[in-house]
Amino acid sequence: MNGYERFMAALRREQPDRVPLWELIVNEPTLSAWGARSLLEFVEQEDLDAITIFEDVRLRPCEPAEVAEISRGRATASDEERLVVDDWGIVWGNTEFDIPYPVTGPIADASDLRNYSPPDPDEDFRLESLRQAVARFKGERAIVFLTHDGFEFPHYLRGGMDYLFMDYIENPSLVHELAELTLDYKVRLMQRAIDVGADVVVSGDDYASRAGPVMSPDHFREFVWPYLKRSVEAAHERNVPYIKHTDGKIWMILDMVEAGIDAIDPLEQLADMDIGRVKQQYGDRVTIVGNVDCTELLPHATPEEVEEAVKETIAKGSPGGGHILASSNSIHPSVRPENYRAMVEAARRWGQYPLDPAMVEEYRQRNYIRQWTEKGGK
Repeated sequence: MNGYERFMAALRREQPDRVPLWELIVNEPTLSAWGARSLLEFVEQEDLDAITIFEDVRLRPCEPAEVAEISRGRATASDEERLVVDDWGIVWGNTEFDIPYPVTGPIADASDLRNYSPPDPDEDFRLESLRQAVARFKGERAIVFLTHDGFEFPHYLRGGMDYLFMDYIENPSLVHELAELTLDYKVRLMQRAIDVGADVVVSGDDYASRAGPVMSPDHFREFVWPYLKRSVEAAHERNVPYIKHTDGKIWMILDMVEAGIDAIDPLEQLADMDIGRVKQQYGDRVTIVGNVDCTELLPHATPEEVEEAVKETIAKGSPGGGHILASSNSIHPSVRPENYRAMVEAARRWGQYPLDPAMVEEYRQRNYIRQWTEKGGK
């Protein structure tokens, strides 16, 4: 099997020749640790089974006066030189590792929405990176296009989750209007991406922290669920599988699988999302993705400890197929490149089907994350 065949078989909850490998995001220093000059080169160099492609965006410097007008006190003077604005009118800051974070948004209240126009999803430049990936990998590695459903962009537009959560109580119609506006754009762009050549869609909206969902299950059902379902259905209309990414402890809202998602990612170990338990309870309905810890293990462990964690993850998640191995979130700047490489090599060593039954029997009983929670990190 090639990477595309392997990844797609796992998404059908089938057993490929080995456990597929994928990452939602790969940051520096791992990205260029062995000489890769781009994500395309990195995926080829590491022989990953799939690549994640984001929409291309245009950013312009945000003038201090402009920040002052829309920030409602959220942007500080020291931030101004690094702030940029996208064509949604969302202001972004940037970390030293070039990882953007939202600072504020253009919708201060319902009156702003009446005069607001979203960007055009049909602009050609938005899919340039996708076209490059299709030209290089189509049919050889799965091409996963990142979209959003109805939660993250509404709180970006409102300038923060706290504003959106107040709207849940005080102005629920505004919440739905923002979600509808977001979905109109995101569904159209997703459909274009599929037409260009995307094989899989992943939604990047995070719903939870390590303590649990950031909203109540009732609010999730009212304000998030309908838009997730609409997004899933739009992908399925074009016969493309849908991966739902969300960090955190999501047991209380894991019935989101009923929206028709094909896979759940990344099952954060430190948030009590044991991959074996998820596999046991939901593995007949969804593929599971993850969940090698990237908060403590990949930044702080030895390569030998990483291999042990990978063996445990495979023993719990991979029997029978329907598992894609990845980190518990992303390969972020604190991950040691040598530990990422150890994860990949261990997955290839121990993830060949049929799995070693003695390894599965021994390692499915283990719980490597306990040592990291007890130590509180190194």
